[in-house]
Amino acid sequence: MRFMVLVKANKDSENGVMPDAKIMTDMGKYNEQLIKAGVLVAADGLRPSSHGKRVRFDGSNRTVIDGPFAETKELIAGYWVWQCKSLEEAVEWLKRAPFGGGVEIELRPIAEMADFADAPEFVKKQYQDAGKS
Repeated sequence: MRFMVLVKANKDSENGVMPDAKIMTDMGKYNEQLIKAGVLVAADGLRPSSHGKRVRFDGSNRTVIDGPFAETKELIAGYWVWQCKSLEEAVEWLKRAPFGGGVEIELRPIAEMADFADAPEFVKKQYQDAGKS
């Protein structure tokens, strides 16, 4: 099973402040453990929302909204994609992450092909063609 691990933004990440050297070192060691265990599929930090845009869809209208976005608690600062045997295994890995200070990390299963069993065939084909499993 694949899992998306979402790291929420905070005031520092939205201001482009990089974590200090100790946090970066601890996170690097943690990522090495994930790699050695075959868990880590992908990981990236995101630039502040001031570098991004949103597109609002309303019928046939498309409205582009420039960042920054006001609600920091609704923003993502980074993510991992993990391959684990179960949600429980993913939770155990997440509990080892070097976070503190009340940080809350979201962990969600990624939809797999089996989740689309009742979808029309063209949807299944698109999903497969996109390289999803």
